[in-house]
Amino acid sequence: MSEPVASLTLDESLPLLGIAAWSGTGKTTLLEALLPRLRSRGLRVAVIKHAHHSFDVDQPGKDSHRLRQAGASPMLVASRSRLALMMETPDQPEADLAALLAMVAPQRPDLVLVEGFKAWPLPKLELHRPALGKSLRASEDPWVRAVASDAPIFLPEGVEGLDLNDHAGLTEWIAAWPARWPAERQPRSVREGSPS
Repeated sequence: MSEPVASLTLDESLPLLGIAAWSGTGKTTLLEALLPRLRSRGLRVAVIKHAHHSFDVDQPGKDSHRLRQAGASPMLVASRSRLALMMETPDQPEADLAALLAMVAPQRPDLVLVEGFKAWPLPKLELHRPALGKSLRASEDPWVRAVASDAPIFLPEGVEGLDLNDHAGLTEWIAAWPARWPAERQPRSVREGSPS
């Protein structure tokens, strides 16, 4: 497993939960289904998503795009409905999760779901589809707290099993996460008293 670029301080006041899975497992599709359920329970959920490729949220020809192309960095666009902060980072290393969390923290979400950034040291819910033929990350990653699978699988000690197709059950588990967060900020081996 690759090492994170930097360490991560797990702040007691900012509950984090990584959503880890191999490509093609359906991370975004699942989050799209669960976010409205979590919101209906009164939770403000922020999402930080890692992209493995170049992307653009701006449109060529728009003023913000023209100004960003001219050298504005950062470029902040705001309206009554939304705002977007865009920065060019060609000569910087890949996005640093700690820096991204610092951007989200002032918004005071009840929970931050982190999609991607799987090598970073933070508690995770792994999504697993045995039919894809990929290995189970929970076997190697002591930060995986639960695995949601669409078929029965053998799980390491201390890892909870969830049904990937049970959206109500997954909503319950994730909605309870902020209350569990203060006790969940260490990897399984440390938390359970086993040698590291």
